[in-house]
Amino acid sequence: MGKQNCKPVSTPLSTTQKLSVHEGTLLGPSDATNYRSIVGALQYLTLIRPDISFSVNKVCQFLHAPTPIHWMAVKRILRCLKHTMKVGLKINKSSSLLVSAFSDADWAFCLDDRRSTGGFTVFLGSNLVSWECKKTSNGVKVQH
Repeated sequence: MGKQNCKPVSTPLSTTQKLSVHEGTLLGPSDATNYRSIVGALQYLTLIRPDISFSVNKVCQFLHAPTPIHWMAVKRILRCLKHTMKVGLKINKSSSLLVSAFSDADWAFCLDDRRSTGGFTVFLGSNLVSWECKKTSNGVKVQH
């Protein structure tokens, strides 16, 4: 792909850009295959990099019909990974058994179906033990 010397960025997704299935022209067959391959690899990476889960979830929503706009979003995730290569999920010995949980949602952010994407994280002491990020199945409800 030739992105070894790309300019790194600190966030995996632009906070102002909303991705839509209706923007841009479809990628050609080989570019679409490349898009799907890289996004598939990013899905596996979320196992140790939950910080990119939301962004990877967003670009996964366009696997059936990727456009150059979606491809730019994938390249931004890759540029962020370049910037944060030494970041990853680490499990450390912790004297605390405190369970903490955090959640967030984008409340009907998707332009195409007005559905929300929500996520949560659960920590045991200082260690991340569970997380999820997914799009709601109906309207703007986020199940608790």
